[in-house]
Amino acid sequence: MKTMIPNQNEALENREWFVVDATGKTLGRLATEIARVLRGKHKPIFSPNIDTGDFVVVINCERVVVTGTKLDTVRYYRHSRHPGGLKSRTMRETLDHFPDRVLFEAVRGMMPKTKLGRAQMKKLRIYAGTQHPHAAQQPAALEL
Repeated sequence: MKTMIPNQNEALENREWFVVDATGKTLGRLATEIARVLRGKHKPIFSPNIDTGDFVVVINCERVVVTGTKLDTVRYYRHSRHPGGLKSRTMRETLDHFPDRVLFEAVRGMMPKTKLGRAQMKKLRIYAGTQHPHAAQQPAALEL
């Protein structure tokens, strides 16, 4: 029996679109399933060196559930590249102002830290409300 090694053209042909409703879902568990679909680990043609993943559209990201005391203990940092330019926000503040960034950072932490991982992250679309502009792609509902 020969091992099938997929090429990039086969991976591009088999891409699908999925929509995920984040209402009431736990942040970490949701992020792991999204990362799995973005990488393509749910497909039989998965290869770690080829982008075989699918597109994921997440709606209602402001309604994600965070357990424990993470809302007040987890901090997100950014720097303006100027002296004294370090800024930080708690998860609670970030969820209030930019709810999509919390889920984006959670998924990004589970992806490979390479060019391939950055390319796979471009297939993730996150929206705070229920409306999204990807209806033309006819995304299928992904139940988690």
